[in-house]
Amino acid sequence: MLDILVHRIYFFFEGGVILYVMVINTIYLLLTVLAYFSLRKHHTPFSEVQRDALLASPLLPRISLIAPAYNEAATCKESVGNMLRLNYPNFEVVLVNDGSKDETLKVMIEEFRLFKSARVPTGSLVTKPIRRVYESTDPVRLVVIDKVNGGKADAINTGLNLATGELVMVVDSDCLIDRDALLNMVKPYLEDPERVIAVGGTVRVVNDCDVEHGAVSTIRVSSSHIANFQAVEYARAFLGGRVGFSLMNCLLIISGAFGLFRRDAVLEAGGFDPDTIGEDMELVVRMHRIWRARQQDYRIVYVAAPVCWTEVPQSMKILHRQRKRWQRGTVESLWRHREMLGNPKFGLVGMFAFPYFALFEMLGPAVELLGYGLTAMGLVFSIIAPPIAILFFSVSVTFGIVLSTTAVVLEEFTVRRYPSWKHSFRLFFAAIAENFGFRQILTWWRVQGLIEGIKGKKGGWGDMERRGFRVVGKTS
Repeated sequence: MLDILVHRIYFFFEGGVILYVMVINTIYLLLTVLAYFSLRKHHTPFSEVQRDALLASPLLPRISLIAPAYNEAATCKESVGNMLRLNYPNFEVVLVNDGSKDETLKVMIEEFRLFKSARVPTGSLVTKPIRRVYESTDPVRLVVIDKVNGGKADAINTGLNLATGELVMVVDSDCLIDRDALLNMVKPYLEDPERVIAVGGTVRVVNDCDVEHGAVSTIRVSSSHIANFQAVEYARAFLGGRVGFSLMNCLLIISGAFGLFRRDAVLEAGGFDPDTIGEDMELVVRMHRIWRARQQDYRIVYVAAPVCWTEVPQSMKILHRQRKRWQRGTVESLWRHREMLGNPKFGLVGMFAFPYFALFEMLGPAVELLGYGLTAMGLVFSIIAPPIAILFFSVSVTFGIVLSTTAVVLEEFTVRRYPSWKHSFRLFFAAIAENFGFRQILTWWRVQGLIEGIKGKKGGWGDMERRGFRVVGKTS
């Protein structure tokens, strides 16, 4: 009798896990299909005629690019040089050196011939003290703020206080932005300036791409399998999930590496929260919460055309640290705004996006890990038959392969960034291979991050071992 009860309980949990995995992957697959049609219709960049007319217009809104930097000496020169060469007539770059321990500030002073500036804050966000503000003696629109270390959110808030643009773009200082990215990023705001309060763009992997004169000149897949697995992840997350959520105006995250915000809206919302490790997601969720609570019409949008290129970890140690930090950020953001969960007052954000992130993005790794554990134990102790185990692994791995390969196909049939089918083929292979080991390792790391988030563990920037860009030409 006890054996029968054990078997029934086991089958109940095993069946529940299988159903859970099927539901989450089916939803994501539907979002990807939705994304395909949306990308074809709504995510086209400006035509050449429109682009030239806009670039000649004196009415384009001023944009302040805020780049928080911590120990970025290896890449800051190229990335800032890239920002200064962007094809947009009305912008400034505000680099915030958050108490770096390396030579980030020295590199910036020497490269751009900085001098002390008299600029003072116009925003009122509370931040760590500013040591000194610099501007360039060259005719470039660059401001460098040297401040006491306070974390990424605090550095961004410092930049917000000193920014002069009506729009602010938050970018990572180790990133490279496509030349027309600002123009394509501002498109939703130009079309609907009263309602659009935030815009997210696409982040892609720059590892092993050629960088010339501060811009990506040759796009290729990396020689590192770890980097390619992450390239697939990024394609799946941006071209699949975010397009679908954006279409329903319930996008909960804009990447901290590449996001455009109305400055007055961010200041009104209280800026980025220094007490959370997932400051980018937390701000977006908070903005949804504030604007929905006031019943004020607004839009938070994702657009695929503008691209920011970032160096991803090729070390498992650094990747481990990064993924735990990301998962903690998700836990913190959702817990802080838990009253939105299933609350019709917040529309689709509360009834669909928030439950999705809570059930699948936050708890998903734990459920998936539980499934692996139950299946393995069930086979070892002969509690479940091999066909049940095969069903679980088939549902888990097959769906994963379908989603990953679909993201690569979506990339090929829409934005088509890779110059040759050989690159797409290698990425397609990575989309299959990541499901056999790599994904399971990430699942375990995310569970660790979930546990740390539940315990309330705090953390700072974390270390990222920069290899530097693959520079093939001079940047000065």
